[in-house]
Amino acid sequence: MGLWLLALDCAELLLSSAVHMMYGMYIFSAAVASDIDRLMTPSSGRVVGTSNRLRWISPNPPPSDRAKEENADHRSKFPRGPNDVDTNRKPKENLPPIVLVHGIFGFGKGRLGGLSYFAGAETKDEYVLVPDLGSLTSIYDRARELFYYLKGGQVDYGEEHSKICGHCQFGRVYSRGNYEAWDEQHPVHFVGHSAGVQVVRVLQQLLAEKAFKGYEDTSADWVLSVTSLSGALNGTTRTYRDGMQPEDGRWMKRLCLLQLCRVGVILYEWLDIPWLKRYYSFGFDHFRMGWSSLGISGLIDSLLANNGGGPFASGDWILPDLTLQGSMQLNAALNTFPNTFYFSYATKRTTKVMGTTVPSSILGIHPLLFIRVLQMTRWRHPPNVPTPYKGYRDEDWHDNDGAVNTISMTHPRIPVEHPSQFVADDQHHPLRPGIWYYKIVEADHILFIVNRERAGAQFDVIYDSIFERCRKHITRTTICIQ
Repeated sequence: MGLWLLALDCAELLLSSAVHMMYGMYIFSAAVASDIDRLMTPSSGRVVGTSNRLRWISPNPPPSDRAKEENADHRSKFPRGPNDVDTNRKPKENLPPIVLVHGIFGFGKGRLGGLSYFAGAETKDEYVLVPDLGSLTSIYDRARELFYYLKGGQVDYGEEHSKICGHCQFGRVYSRGNYEAWDEQHPVHFVGHSAGVQVVRVLQQLLAEKAFKGYEDTSADWVLSVTSLSGALNGTTRTYRDGMQPEDGRWMKRLCLLQLCRVGVILYEWLDIPWLKRYYSFGFDHFRMGWSSLGISGLIDSLLANNGGGPFASGDWILPDLTLQGSMQLNAALNTFPNTFYFSYATKRTTKVMGTTVPSSILGIHPLLFIRVLQMTRWRHPPNVPTPYKGYRDEDWHDNDGAVNTISMTHPRIPVEHPSQFVADDQHHPLRPGIWYYKIVEADHILFIVNRERAGAQFDVIYDSIFERCRKHITRTTICIQ
């Protein structure tokens, strides 16, 4: 019986690895192919990642098409690198930017040949920022990076934190901030997908605690609104399926998908190929994992250790933050602030059949996620391991979108439940700051990113409602809106 279970686990691991690798290679090769096409085309335009394939917009379209294309894509001139500032942007007076924060394995403008993580949603408004943060770095490190992306300067991860986690205190340099005016009088709207919303919440807490050296006037009121899109506000049981140990939520099992990911990341960082890392970066430059720092012996040591290699040795990467235990530890120090508006779109692709939770669709779930949707509906916390929190029940965590449990996406609820209110429809409702308003949406975890055509009209409904709320209904003086 034991051998059969081992064989089944190995088969599932091989299948999951193959599916994830094929999807990653598809995204990467599409970006490379479009850049090659641009270099070989004399009058090349700019790449726009708004569909299931990259399309080009010519710099000199026919007169009949010019107005349509400029209106559809007037905001998609990508900077040459992730540290650059978009000098084409001319922010209007008193118009706060909307900052879109990507999730795990995500990327911002300037990566992957200009492919849009948010599937071109940034073109829907005249002042949207899409920062490029570490795709696998910890929630805390990414929050620090986000601050300096907006204000400018060299990323400071904090002296004490850097010593504990074994990486350099300072990171990339932003010669100019993307929103240098940012302060209490010039607050920002944040929209976070998946783990991105936790990055925003940690950043807001750091602002409230005045944790940035040289900036003694920061406060939680620098954040006007937070919108969570499939946000991992309380962690996800998928982390255990992928290989995190349910005993502590901090370290990996010896044989799992995440171990393969760890090996791939270590090799990628060790090779340290400049042009390749310009295309995509895991964000671990501050760990100094390149060949010039580690050498051959350091590489071997990192690969052979079960949880070895830079961030994997210290636990300072994103997966421990997404376990239920890690999220509880984060949430214990995070507040919902009284002058900030909070909204959440919780997604699910499950339904009940005779009292059993099952996937609600076959064709409607992305192939990358279907197996995980099914597995997450069958999750059982090991009986010989203490439950993550008092009152934990497996069945509460069965509804999911293939990556995050629906119960985790509504509002912060563990270890302490924050004020919240369910919104059943899109009708106008009086809303107040300091409360998480949430809505349940039938969608999988990646329906509203990367591939715009796949979401169809639902894509426009979601993002139009987010941007309209930010622009028309939320102000610092507003108490009741929309």
